[in-house]
Amino acid sequence: MRSSTAGQDGFSQALRAEWARFRSSRGLLLAMAASVLVTVSLGLLIAGGVRSTCVTGKGEGPCPAPLLGPDGTAVKDKYYFVHQPLKGNGAITARVAGLTGQMRLPDAVPGVRNVTEGVVPWAKAGLLVRQSLKQGTPYAAVMLTGDHGVRMQHNYIHDIPGGPHNGPQWLRLTRSGDTVSGYESDDGRTWTEIGTVKLAGLPETVEIGLFATSPGALWGMAKAFAQATATFDRITLRGANGSWRHDDVGVGLESDGRTPHHPGGVAESGDQLIVTGGGDIGPATVEGGIRADLLLIGGAVGLIPVLAAAVTFCTHRRGRSPSGLPAGPHSARQLVAQAAVLGAVAFVAGLVTSGVVVPAGLALLRAHQNPIQPITLGTGLRVVAGYAALTAAAAVLALGLAALVRRGVVAAGLSVALVVVPYVLATAGLAPWLLVVTPAAGFAITQSVPTFAHVDVGPSLLEGYYPLPPWAGLTVTCGFAAFALAAAMVTHSRKASA
Repeated sequence: MRSSTAGQDGFSQALRAEWARFRSSRGLLLAMAASVLVTVSLGLLIAGGVRSTCVTGKGEGPCPAPLLGPDGTAVKDKYYFVHQPLKGNGAITARVAGLTGQMRLPDAVPGVRNVTEGVVPWAKAGLLVRQSLKQGTPYAAVMLTGDHGVRMQHNYIHDIPGGPHNGPQWLRLTRSGDTVSGYESDDGRTWTEIGTVKLAGLPETVEIGLFATSPGALWGMAKAFAQATATFDRITLRGANGSWRHDDVGVGLESDGRTPHHPGGVAESGDQLIVTGGGDIGPATVEGGIRADLLLIGGAVGLIPVLAAAVTFCTHRRGRSPSGLPAGPHSARQLVAQAAVLGAVAFVAGLVTSGVVVPAGLALLRAHQNPIQPITLGTGLRVVAGYAALTAAAAVLALGLAALVRRGVVAAGLSVALVVVPYVLATAGLAPWLLVVTPAAGFAITQSVPTFAHVDVGPSLLEGYYPLPPWAGLTVTCGFAAFALAAAMVTHSRKASA
């Protein structure tokens, strides 16, 4: 009991001593203040400089607010729809006999548009039932895609994989009350269910039919025109027997306010319907407005003073040997006390940083009439507290490296190379895999818009691409910090006992 109490008292004394040493160092306090100032200044500079404009039928002006889906997520809802009203229960069956398309590739000859045949991976064509033609309303669809086989999707953010088919495929969609089921078949006789979903509040009369759409072709961090053309045959309807209606849902207009921009269309050939459309039905991860996490884009630069302060805190201690190294090795107790003090101070600095720049930056963006990606209270709190946790973990990592190598310059260089450099490269779209295997993975905790498997985005943080989920990324950073600190404790314990 005495030993345990003595150990607790010893740690408390070490903790108080390290806290007193930290707060008495003007340089360390200024470094933390500099971190806050740099990140907040860069974030507000970005927010103040953004002016989003869009060309509409009324000319150029502020972009409209993002279209929201049933759960409040920013969505895209543009496609060509050949449909009929369905009252009550019913079904539609058709075969997608072919899926082709066009997409623009980088110009081989400057100034000459390079449009070629082909479909992008998430081009979609199939059967769809929805509440109404109003954009953003609930829907369910079963489809053949360009390179992801058969899928069933509903309400924009939900995706269920079917078979890995790329050739002609039979599809069926049934409606029973609020329940919609999707099926696929190779021959039109033996059917496999893909999934069943409930669309809450589905009215008695819905729209059911055939659709085609295609997101743009990605060129690295750019996106260009693409369209999909699907040939449907063997079409049968149950519960609907009216005439086909044609709608280019969500089509934009040229600046004259009358001419459709990249319109879709439909052609009839015997018992076939050939439907062409462009756009997408799904989450708007990039086009849905400016993301809150972009306000923390300067966070990597802002972490440099924190990393430097952590290294200084570890390597500059009272009582030094003639060689300039700390007088005697750190004990495990001292290292843990230093990590606790530094981690707490860094967390507070990060919390102040994100707690100021995120709400202030969003307010500034709104004041300038920029479209903002919707963000829930829970997500906002996770971004703010997550950046604080990342700051603390990065500081402890730098402390552990400094205690391990006992060379301030080397430890500072390693810290920047592990935390800052991978983030800068990933922001530029280079080596995004570094955000999986380095401590920079922790920046994923600031992601304010989810990454969806059924939406392709460019390999850059500016596009919202994070290879790991938020908490998984932070776990990687914390793991590196814990390993560095533990390795330093083991190394110094061995030296002390030698």
